[in-house]
Amino acid sequence: MAVARAMSWVCYLLECADGTLYCGITNDLDKRLAAHNAGEGAKYTRGRTPVRLAYCVPCHDKSDALKREMAVKRLSRTAKQALCGVTEVAENP
Repeated sequence: MAVARAMSWVCYLLECADGTLYCGITNDLDKRLAAHNAGEGAKYTRGRTPVRLAYCVPCHDKSDALKREMAVKRLSRTAKQALCGVTEVAENP
């Protein structure tokens, strides 16, 4: 995550233990991930630990990070998975 540390803010997607996705922003990714996994992060992730970083994009400032977060949150689950490089194979009937 050297790229993420070079910029002041990042927008990230977490995959929670129950398979759901959570999007957020931070200016200290390592600290924020530790908080999520300790049950001290967002209320949404508290009961869904452990979480794993699935996607992260560096942003130039908090405003850009917030705009990116809103754009990601508007995406469908499939589109969010595509950001993470996840492809699901349909089951054969």
